[in-house]
Amino acid sequence: MNLKQIAAERAAEYVQDGMKVGLGTGSTAYYAICRIGERVREGLNIQAVATSEASDKLAKEWGIPIVPFDQIGRLDLTIDGADEVDPEFNLIKGGGGALLREKIVAANSDKLIIVADGSKAVQKLGKFPLPVEVVPFASEWTYQALEKLGCHPEWRMDGDQRYLTDNGNLIADCRLEVIEHAAELNVQLNMLPGVVDNGLFINMADTVILAKDDGNIDELHRS
Repeated sequence: MNLKQIAAERAAEYVQDGMKVGLGTGSTAYYAICRIGERVREGLNIQAVATSEASDKLAKEWGIPIVPFDQIGRLDLTIDGADEVDPEFNLIKGGGGALLREKIVAANSDKLIIVADGSKAVQKLGKFPLPVEVVPFASEWTYQALEKLGCHPEWRMDGDQRYLTDNGNLIADCRLEVIEHAAELNVQLNMLPGVVDNGLFINMADTVILAKDDGNIDELHRS
């Protein structure tokens, strides 16, 4: 069992009977969904929404009941991964391309549980490229605005074509190295016309479960 699977299965134990649950996206969330699916087959009764088409498909394969967003209301908890997490529980997410849906679901959850291996814990965010979701219309102008902000953007590619999110948008990966003021940058990016949202998740995570190289698990809670 790898580190991500260990941490993800620990997170899945937070899901209780009768809960409404958000299912994240990516390699770590994959293991959480599988474990939740096993528990559903054992009799766990929940309702769920997914943050991507891939997670939606996986959940249905396991028999997890997926409910339309207009019918489920506020969620009890969401389990998701992260590309980086700092000591204040601020995150960079979106390496898998689902940052917008992930942020919408997280914002409508009473509790956000982040699962990662220990390598994702950093003192300062920024080494991992920060994804920014951009509408295709006049995208070059938005790209230029990101350059002027000092974000060093690069379009994410899918072969020789620009990558498209599940929402039909583009992603500019910004190579910042170090983000000194994450909350301020989050606002600055989202004020740019053409930017849909970005991968900075500020003050959203409640619990971080980190699987360390030695096999131990750190379970951290925001005070």
